[in-house]
Amino acid sequence: MMETAASKREFRISKQIEGQLRGIVGAEFVRTAGANDAVCGVQPQLVVATGNEAEVAAVLRCANEAGIAVIPRGGGSKLEWGNEPVRGELILSLARLNRVLDHAWADLTVSVEAGCTLQVLQETLAQYGQRLALDALWPERSTVGGVLSTNDSGALRLRFGALRDLIIGVTLALPDGTLASSGGRVVKNVAGYDLPKLATGALGTLGVITRAFFRLHPVCSNSLTVSFSAADFEEMQTKILAIQDSKLAHTAFQIRCAGEMGGGAVAELLLEATEAGLVAQQQQVRKMVGSFEIAEKQEWSARQQLWSGASENAVVVKMSVLPALIAKTIRLVESATKGDQLNWKAVFQATGIGWLRLDGPAGALAAGVNRLRSALEGDGGSLVIAHRPQSKEMSALDAWGNPGDALPLMRALKNRLDPQNTLNPGRFVGGI
Repeated sequence: MMETAASKREFRISKQIEGQLRGIVGAEFVRTAGANDAVCGVQPQLVVATGNEAEVAAVLRCANEAGIAVIPRGGGSKLEWGNEPVRGELILSLARLNRVLDHAWADLTVSVEAGCTLQVLQETLAQYGQRLALDALWPERSTVGGVLSTNDSGALRLRFGALRDLIIGVTLALPDGTLASSGGRVVKNVAGYDLPKLATGALGTLGVITRAFFRLHPVCSNSLTVSFSAADFEEMQTKILAIQDSKLAHTAFQIRCAGEMGGGAVAELLLEATEAGLVAQQQQVRKMVGSFEIAEKQEWSARQQLWSGASENAVVVKMSVLPALIAKTIRLVESATKGDQLNWKAVFQATGIGWLRLDGPAGALAAGVNRLRSALEGDGGSLVIAHRPQSKEMSALDAWGNPGDALPLMRALKNRLDPQNTLNPGRFVGGI
């Protein structure tokens, strides 16, 4: 049975257990947790930095047997995502597992440890003209394991798919100390339990990712970002659908809008091709949207900029809707924020995934998020809170919203892989 906030209990890590942990990883890699190690207001007691997969498994086994709750951590860039942990006595750091293990460039695959940052991985692959086709947030800090656990991806998923399409293998350390592997170096795998897809987006509640295998794509030497605008959201929706229904081979497509823009919207379209191909694609775009401008590459950081200066008066949420409902969703945002002194700005991907920032008083933020979530779920969409102020009103909101009819199956899977509720208790959907 899952623990809830009401069932929180104090648990002190004994000197004996601390000694066992020091024996596993070395005394220099165990330290007392400080205020900067807190996760959503929950203060851990120890930070243990493991150096290899065997150490990860041994630390988990020790914690599991002692009843210690474990919060896995990579770069720490997304620790505020999800609900507040019910408990969290131990931070398990994977920052030392930071190697690119095997880049099979001829096969367009790579295996990498979970603590490797995306920036280091991409720099390594770029030496061979290849890339992991992923534009996650904060690549200089985000680690492979953290990105997989949060299922973070950006506008490139339009062309290359999401993480579940790019990952082809994974090794997980389970709470009982088992190292479980699924998939591998080849692109096609058909046997067994699909651990890569289960672990992706599970927020570290099923097992700790120690390494991952990915399919790769070549780096395109010629690219161009074009930008165009629309007087209102409905006009932009028409342009979105026209481009998506065309034969244009665009790589990424985002739409930016804000309350201060007075109902207008701006879009960026990333084109990658040969020089002749770029000329031909620009001609196609002009036929569909009219005039456009050549934009700077930094426009693709618009999603990341939503976090800039986010503090006690801001909330950032992820919305998922049908691509044909983007304009309607933006109108819902306008309606949910009207009259509550809330400022808003949003970045939508043409796939229907949008990121919204709201600024205003804590009570108005909570009310606005509730209204918007209710409207989106009524249309078959969802709203997940990624950043929230530490206020009573916002803390009372569940990060995930309605879990749907998949929750019993998710609970059964959690109980199968983590029956002691050792990993990230309470952080995931439905209090898992």
